[in-house]
Amino acid sequence: MSLVILGLSHHTAPLPLLESMSLDPAGRAALAASLTRRENLSEAIVVSTCNRTEVYAESLTFHGAVTDIAEALTEVTGVAPDELREHLYVHYEDRAIAHAFTVACGLDSMAVGEAQILGQMRTALREGQRAGQVGPALNSLFQQALRVGKRAHTETGIDAVSVSLVEAGLARAERELGSLSRLDVLVVGAGAMSSLAATTVTRVGARSITVVNRTLAKATRLAERVGGAARPLGELPAALAGADVVISCTGSTGVVVDLAGAGDAQVARGGRPQVYIDLALPHDVAPEVDSLSGVSVAGLAALGDQLSGGTTPPQVQEVADLVIGEVAAYLTARAAESVAPTVAALRSHAADVVAAELTRLDQRLPDLDEQTRAEVQLAVHRIVEKLLHTPTVRVKELAVGGQGDDYAQALRQLFDLRPGEAVTALVPPERGGLA
Repeated sequence: MSLVILGLSHHTAPLPLLESMSLDPAGRAALAASLTRRENLSEAIVVSTCNRTEVYAESLTFHGAVTDIAEALTEVTGVAPDELREHLYVHYEDRAIAHAFTVACGLDSMAVGEAQILGQMRTALREGQRAGQVGPALNSLFQQALRVGKRAHTETGIDAVSVSLVEAGLARAERELGSLSRLDVLVVGAGAMSSLAATTVTRVGARSITVVNRTLAKATRLAERVGGAARPLGELPAALAGADVVISCTGSTGVVVDLAGAGDAQVARGGRPQVYIDLALPHDVAPEVDSLSGVSVAGLAALGDQLSGGTTPPQVQEVADLVIGEVAAYLTARAAESVAPTVAALRSHAADVVAAELTRLDQRLPDLDEQTRAEVQLAVHRIVEKLLHTPTVRVKELAVGGQGDDYAQALRQLFDLRPGEAVTALVPPERGGLA
């Protein structure tokens, strides 16, 4: 069994293809279900964000798994294999673990160091757990990735250099329109990204903020939290006309602001300049809107270009070093776990032998006083522990070096061990729940 990650991201694919590959919860569920029905895959988690669409899988065979994942992606998204193939990347075992930790820390995001990916990975794990598509391998990987991501934000200075896409968009709006304190901002949508946008707008100090959403109750809750006003989606045309900056991230599969709607808003505004910040994938704002006089559209691609480039901040290197250390520790722990059933079976076998011999001693010496019997029992246990110490420590050391399977097999043959029979009683269960 081996870990495989196959996917594409803003590093490898153009934005239109990322839009085609972006999956809503139903799409993620359909893809994960398709994956776990295939013969080469035993576990699967799908992570799909505005930056990436990735499949994390526990596989029986590497090449079979890659084929299965690629076929499932094509089946669910409708993207042709030839179009998809040149943009895909594959990570296997050690590299896959390093990639998962790097993603969780936000180092692979368009906005380096952003923390939203932690929530997205947590959601993906929950979805897989509820559907029964996550087993011990991926549960362990994602739990640890989430812990590493949290460490990155609590123990390093990455947040100080984590310029979000929202902040990049607002900086662009200020360059074109002037100080945000004199601008009215409209947030379209009330999900996680929209909530981040509204909070950021409030923090930097816009003149006013309005939230429009299909469900008015959600818009109202978000607006109340940031001291703004809420309007239903039916009032979007009027809201567009009153906004200097429009931030949209609805998760809709279609365009929310088309050319005609934006044109009508400009007429109502008397041609006053306006900036659209489109954070959605697929996009909420029709690309043609950028052609209107006085209107500027900043989408994910443009904002990503704005954030990229330059030298690597020391805080980013600090997180990269953290990831390296965590990967090494995870690999060591996982190697030790691989021989744990054999070690448990060996100790169980030794305990059975000790118990049988102590029972025989009781039968042969029924008048043995309790103190003497306790001393004999303690001495026997100490002898057994000393005899077992070296082989159990050694097998774990060899496992880290990649030789654990051979040594564990030798122990099983020498002592006639059946690990599966002892694991339930002697090995603590996998820890469940979320980090």
